[in-house]
Amino acid sequence: MTPKRPARARKDTTVPHIEIDARAQPPLGMPAADFLRDYWQKRPLLIRNAFPGFVSPLEPEDLAGLACEEAALSRIVSHDAARDQWQVRTGPFDEGEFPGMPHQDWTLLVQDVDKWDADVAALLGHFGFLPRWRIDDVMVSFAAPGGSVGAHVDQYDVFLLQAQGRRRWQIDAGEAPPLEFRNDVDLKLLRDFNPTHDWVLGPGDMLYLPPGVPHHGVAEDACLTFSVGMRAPSAAELLGDFVDTLAAEADEALRYRDPDLVPPADPAEIDAQAMDRAVEALNMLRMNDPERLGDWFGRFITLYRSAGEVMAGGPARSRIEVEWDLRNGATLARHPWSRMAWRRSEGGQARLFVNGQAADVDAADASLIANNASLDGATYDALSQAGRDRVFELLLDGHYHLLTEDDEA
Repeated sequence: MTPKRPARARKDTTVPHIEIDARAQPPLGMPAADFLRDYWQKRPLLIRNAFPGFVSPLEPEDLAGLACEEAALSRIVSHDAARDQWQVRTGPFDEGEFPGMPHQDWTLLVQDVDKWDADVAALLGHFGFLPRWRIDDVMVSFAAPGGSVGAHVDQYDVFLLQAQGRRRWQIDAGEAPPLEFRNDVDLKLLRDFNPTHDWVLGPGDMLYLPPGVPHHGVAEDACLTFSVGMRAPSAAELLGDFVDTLAAEADEALRYRDPDLVPPADPAEIDAQAMDRAVEALNMLRMNDPERLGDWFGRFITLYRSAGEVMAGGPARSRIEVEWDLRNGATLARHPWSRMAWRRSEGGQARLFVNGQAADVDAADASLIANNASLDGATYDALSQAGRDRVFELLLDGHYHLLTEDDEA
């Protein structure tokens, strides 16, 4: 009798759902590890009730006021549907023009709203399943009925949270969607858009889109949408900054050399040996040291791509006064433009990166500082002496401001 062969394990070919209800497990409707495994940078996902009962911390009037600020990055996109013509204007805008805006077919977009509004910034706490340094900003858009920015594609991950009103989203989740742009508008709009899915999102619903998925959102009525966008520098950006760093740190003694030169057959020819020497000269600049490479990336990724700057504040309180305040209920609140991350280095130490600047601290201190937007007395006391020294230096540089109980009242 021929023995039976053991059953071969079947490969799971189940395609993950493209739409789920997250009411029982917001904001993803599943464990974060499952989302990262099945969806992150792989496929889109509509998450109904990602934030059940969501109430926007921002009103359209607040967004319009912010768009009038000189330092805010804002745009108004208008669409003439009859002629299919698009117009883009950049802020700051005059507050007097908003009451006279048309009742339909325009959108106001403001970037970095999380830097201006603490309640909007608090939403980022729900995205702790991602590296914080990967999150770029929360862009908020107000759209009048019919308002849109056209069918387009982003080269970064984005979570589109509906905050007020209703917006219709169409996406093309096909295998090879057309990605050619129109050449008759100032926006990068798709020439052809063939949606495979069509949804209307209400407050609390959220749409996740990985890079490269064509999408088109149109306001069903006056609405607010929060876009949590990721920082995804292009290879060209990385290379450009990397090469600049290499060039700035290069030893002038490292040069093209040809000690093995022999008389050339043709003095005007750049031969293969010359090219080998050129490559050798370039290779001398490579960052073979992992510490130097990590230092470069930490500095690069904590620099903001926008114009927001951190400036030293007014007259500084003495360290004794600051520490007394912390022991008596004050907190050190991080400047909204301060971007922090850290990495382990050799010898059990760590490098703390703050807006492109690096300092050596203990790993425990680095984690505590980078992961807390504010430091109360207990958290400050949990730091080592060197960690507290670094925090005080950051306070002097404007990366923190002292918030007392009187300020909070």
